[in-house]
Amino acid sequence: MKNQNQNPLATAINLFGSRWHPLRLFSCFFFFAFGLSFGIILSSNLKNFSWNLQVTQLSASPSMSSSEPQPSPSPSPLVCPPPASTNQSNPANETSKASSRFGLSEYPKPPSAQHDMDDEELLWRASMVPQIREFPFKTVPKVAFMFLTKGPVSLAPLWELFFKGHEGLYSIYVHSNPSFNETEPESSVFHDRRIPSKEVQWGKFNMIEAERRLLANALLDFSNHHFVLLSESCIPLFNFSTIYSYLINSTQNYVQTYDLPGPVGRGRYKQKMSPTITIEQWRKGSQWFAMDRDLAMEVISDQTYYPVFRKHCKSSCYADEHYLPTFVGIKFWERSANRSLTWVDWSRGGPHPARFMRSDVTIESLKKLRSENRCENNGKSTDICFLFARKFMPSALDRLLRFSPKVMHFNS
Repeated sequence: MKNQNQNPLATAINLFGSRWHPLRLFSCFFFFAFGLSFGIILSSNLKNFSWNLQVTQLSASPSMSSSEPQPSPSPSPLVCPPPASTNQSNPANETSKASSRFGLSEYPKPPSAQHDMDDEELLWRASMVPQIREFPFKTVPKVAFMFLTKGPVSLAPLWELFFKGHEGLYSIYVHSNPSFNETEPESSVFHDRRIPSKEVQWGKFNMIEAERRLLANALLDFSNHHFVLLSESCIPLFNFSTIYSYLINSTQNYVQTYDLPGPVGRGRYKQKMSPTITIEQWRKGSQWFAMDRDLAMEVISDQTYYPVFRKHCKSSCYADEHYLPTFVGIKFWERSANRSLTWVDWSRGGPHPARFMRSDVTIESLKKLRSENRCENNGKSTDICFLFARKFMPSALDRLLRFSPKVMHFNS
């Protein structure tokens, strides 16, 4: 009964005192304070770690799309340097832009006769044709005079007199034997006009290769409208103005082409050329031509008949007398006057034309060459049928220089 009547408050105090000793109470308080401090420190570090991680991701991924949502860090946002003003100009950049600008300024300039292209590269480069005929820059039509020689142009002083005073209306190209290494004086119109050349043999196919090489080099100059093939023994029969006007105003090409029965005509045909070239299409003609730019482009681009000639026209075929006449006769006969502008004397017979020495050159003989024939040009009858003549030897040069002002009216 005594225990049952004990005071409840006293009982609670006794229980508390028995369970919570002062040392135990202090320990609990210490661990509570330590845990609270640790929690605060850990929370702060985690917050800074999250922000640093966001900054690292932003700096490591500068190209991140702006359309993707970006986290909003609580600290102040990163400050990027402002972009450079587009209105500000950098003199160094302006100079660089001006020097690297690609325009048309180089096209009107006549290209150098020397280059490092091989034949394949040259023909490919020369075969490029602008589809727009009108030039976006001022140009004066020129005549390309192409000399196929063994060495120097032996009658060069006569040609110097012919070209004098007509700069800008002509271009000169010389294909000589690679072994010839003499240099023309800087005052000469032939100075630096030799193109990269290869050996040429009379009657061989490499003569056609040389002609195409000359044409391709001349085609690199967009101002060249007409192309004339000449040799070192050729002379002009008229002054520059007459020849220039005759060619520039012509509506035809001057490639001689005819069918010749017999051993020196059809007899040279090779049966293996068929079916690309038949014997009925086989033609002969003079090697010395004058043609416009369109036909010159067709000649250097020919991938049909040229390979056949190169493969089968060997030995006694004489490709220089048959390739161009056959090619033009098959494809472009309507545009050809079917005659050569270079007079040659075959009256003495033999495989080579007559040669003219000093004693053969007279005022009367030159006048006869200029006007003894009648022909048609641009649909009209004329007595100017030949503009050039060959073969004149170096011994005839002094008389040609003496008579040319009086007969050919040079310098007028």
